[in-house]
Formats: sequence, structure tokens, C-alpha cells
Amino acid sequence: MAVSPDDLLLGPYRVLDLTDERGLLCGKILGDLGADVVQVEPPGGSPARRLGPFYGGDPGLDKSLFWWAYAANKRGITLDLEHSDGRALLERLAVSADFVIESFEPGYLDGLGVGYSRMLELNPGAVVVSITAFGQDGPYAGYPASDITGMALGGFMHLTGDPDRAPLRPGFPHFYLHGSAAGAAGAMLAHTHRALTGEGQRVDVSCQQAVARTLAHAPQIWDIEGAVLQRMGVYRQTSGENRVRINWPCADGYVNYMLQGGGVAASTRALFQWMEEDGFDVGQLQAIEWENMGYGRITPEVMDLVVGPMGDFFLRHTREELTRESLSRRILLFPVATPSDLRRHPQLAARGYFTPLEHPELGTAVDYPGAFIKGGDGSAVAGLRRRAPLVGEHNLEIYGGELGLSGDEIESLRRGGAI
Repeated sequence: MAVSPDDLLLGPYRVLDLTDERGLLCGKILGDLGADVVQVEPPGGSPARRLGPFYGGDPGLDKSLFWWAYAANKRGITLDLEHSDGRALLERLAVSADFVIESFEPGYLDGLGVGYSRMLELNPGAVVVSITAFGQDGPYAGYPASDITGMALGGFMHLTGDPDRAPLRPGFPHFYLHGSAAGAAGAMLAHTHRALTGEGQRVDVSCQQAVARTLAHAPQIWDIEGAVLQRMGVYRQTSGENRVRINWPCADGYVNYMLQGGGVAASTRALFQWMEEDGFDVGQLQAIEWENMGYGRITPEVMDLVVGPMGDFFLRHTREELTRESLSRRILLFPVATPSDLRRHPQLAARGYFTPLEHPELGTAVDYPGAFIKGGDGSAVAGLRRRAPLVGEHNLEIYGGELGLSGDEIESLRRGGAI
């Protein structure tokens, strides 16, 4: 059954989304929560449409899976911001927008006369979200940043990879996704302020700062111990000198298991018990006082003693065997899922996670990752309703049906390059 936006969290609200590939996820999140998101693209389509992979291997503007993923739940119009008539249309649209999202370089919209101050004049209650690499001010504000530049300057690459090799970035670009998600969170905070005061706000997102917040316990270890965490590959550095292995190969893939003591020592002893049943000599391992060894206290000497037999044990078993027995024995272990595993995962299936969206232009429906939250009573507070728009798909609907322009006026704007 189709999800009605009126039933979702942001159903009453309108979002004007001016972002390119650097900020699309922000509007997608708000759209998933029910907002009416109008994606504004330059005439001819967003550069994001040229990012692969492509459906059926066909690099058409309406077949980019990147575009499908981050522009679903949006309507789409074309508009040239550098054309005076385009800016006039933008101002008319901004008057009724509850949120405006943009990912241009700092000062670009101000230079066109449609920056934050102008938006405030047009719509004092609007929440304007600006997503940039380093924020609107500071010595780096004007610097361009690719994904690898941003992930490096955010500190993430320093912690990613093996200790004896160069830093790595994740294989899929993350820098602007972190910033976009932070933008959506900031938009909700500003929305709360607006609900209380009636005042709009600007949300100034620095993707660098958003990435810096993903560094797990690295900042805390510096604050507590004065230690700078290093790349550890399959290990996690738990204090200045100590580390534990987390990722382990098994018979048909990988599992994650983190050796621990203290309050979860029972899990460690249960694993050793299972290893003993499998024929491993674990007497020396069981003799260690795990109950008195809290987080960050497993020394390299202890880890070196354990890693060999544990590694051999995991290689004897499949992910399914390790998962099933760990649940039964209350061992804190979990399998590393592949994309195909997720596609058929029983938990996701039980919650109806994957959602088919019709693509009439292709004559088929495509399954998408669905809503990321549910209401406490299981009700839908977010969901997918429409596939990503085709280039200019809703021009007539919005310019004609909502702004009241005639067909001749719309055609004139098109011919003049404004839309």
C-alpha cells in the first residue's frame, strides 16, 4: 500500500533543494520523513545524473543509480540560477518553502542576490541549510574539496588501513554524505527552534566537522591518555599501547568478534569453552583473569597469545554456524553481511524494509532501501513514495499548477534558457 505523506513526520512541509551531488542526501532524508521536496536542477539536468553505475549499463541522464538513490521521494524542476528570470522564479518558490538546502561555494548565492539575507527577507521563517566542505567562514572556507581531500582533512583516513601502509579512504565517497546527514539533523534542530519561536535560522554545515565527529573514541583517547590512535587494520586500538583484533576470516566470509574482559568476560569464556569442545587446548587462555581485565586493558602479549588459536577456530566454521552457536552460547559475535546478504536478510524482510518503486518509463518496478525509522507502535513515520524525477519532470506541475504560469509563459522561459 502506498505511503501517504500526510501521515509522515514532515508531511505538511515543503523543501526547496538546490543541491548538487554534494548535498542530495540531505533533501532525501527530509523527503523520506514526508516533506514535499522540490529538487532544482540546471537546465539539462544535475551533474549527479552523470554519476554511475547506471541501470542496465546505459549511461542515460535518467538511469544513474546514484541519482535514483539520492533523489528518490523528490519532485524535480529545472531552473538556471544565473538567469534573471530563473532567479525570479526561485524567489517565488522560496516564499512558500519551509526549508531551503544548498551546496554551493560560500558566497555564490550572495553574489547572485539570492543568498541567506535575501531568503530571510522573502521568508523570515525559512530554515536555510548550507552544506560546504569547510563551512561558511574560516581560512579554508573557499577551498574546494574532493572526497579524498575531505576524508583526509577530517581525520578519517589517518585511522583507516593497515599500520604499515598508507592511509586509505572508504571505497565509496563519504565526505559529503556525512555533511548531508548533518544538514538534515541541523534542519530538524532549527525546525524545533522555529516551532517554538517562529524564527527561521541558517544551518552552516562543515563536512569536515561532520567527518571529525565519526572518529569513534579517537578524540576521547587523546583527552584521557594523550595518545593519538593509529591505523590498525583488523585491530582496534583501545588505549595508548593496547589493541584487540575485531575482524576475523571464517570458512565462508568474515565475522566480527572483539576479545573483552570485565563485565563481558562470560562471553570470552563461553568462546573458549566452545574452542575446547572443538579440540583446542585453551587451558592457558582460561587461566587468564578476564573478569579483572576491563576495556583497554588487554595487552599486546595477551592478544598475541590468543590470536593464533582463535583465528584457526574461526576458519573451521561458517558464518551461519558461528552466528547460530554464538546466539545459543551468548557469545558477542556477529557476521559481516555482504550486500546480497542484506537483500535477503530475515530481519529486514520482517520489517518490510525494501520497497518497490514503479518506474513507468522503464515498464518495471525497482526495489529500493526503504524507511530508516518506524513509529514506536510500528506505524509509518517515514517511507518511500516516488522514484527520482526525470529531467524537468514537474516543470508544468509546479510552474503552471502552483505558480500559475501559462503554457506560453513556461515555453518562453524554456526558450530563453531560464528553465
